[in-house]
Amino acid sequence: MYKLFAIILILFISPNVYAEQGLQALTITTNANGSQDYSVTLQVLAMMTALSFIPAAVIMMTSFTRIIVVLGILRQAIGLQQTPSNQILVGMSLFMSLFIMAPVYQQVNEKAITPYLNESLTSLEALNAAKEPMKAFMLSQTRIKDLETFAQIAGFDKLDKPEDTPFLVIIPAFITSELQTAFIIGFMFFIPFLIVDLVVASILMAMGMMMLSPMIVSLPFKIMLFVLVDGWGLVMGTLAKSFGIGS
Repeated sequence: MYKLFAIILILFISPNVYAEQGLQALTITTNANGSQDYSVTLQVLAMMTALSFIPAAVIMMTSFTRIIVVLGILRQAIGLQQTPSNQILVGMSLFMSLFIMAPVYQQVNEKAITPYLNESLTSLEALNAAKEPMKAFMLSQTRIKDLETFAQIAGFDKLDKPEDTPFLVIIPAFITSELQTAFIIGFMFFIPFLIVDLVVASILMAMGMMMLSPMIVSLPFKIMLFVLVDGWGLVMGTLAKSFGIGS
């Protein structure tokens, strides 16, 4: 969508503009301290290219992965194949992620976005400043074992502290830790529903009703149990507290 809009915009720009500007719009200026500043055209081009990576960044660098995996396991444990639908689960995970990541986004806004808009930071300096809050959040949720594993794979065997780990090494370690944590939480949610299934299956077998599926009988009881214990509030509260929110 964004790329199509950019192409249409380029087609309707007058050729005289290109004749007047030439290649001056695509410039890189080297500062006295050795840093480099890119022209606005290059910055806009880089930002439009980065838009294609935003979905991957949202999924792999925030709390989204843990939440969507836990909700998927919970739906499977209850026995509801299509309710809530995938769209609802994704929407819940997205807005829950916005709630959990709000303090991190606020730090990014204060340290990177606002100074960049005020022209007190260059684009590269703003990008480096934005990395720090995200890096701190990801390190707080990453297991040391996973961090060491990917650091060794990347060839960083000698790191004094986790904060010295490169950002590209933290990302896969963070994803692995999130999946591990999500499966642990999902397992804890799965156990009560599994017990209900076992009890119902045992009762049906004792009554000689071999041909009746236990899933059909146990489903209403599992839904009733989930509602009685305020299941959604419990699930959302547990997920938030697993990130240190409200604890």
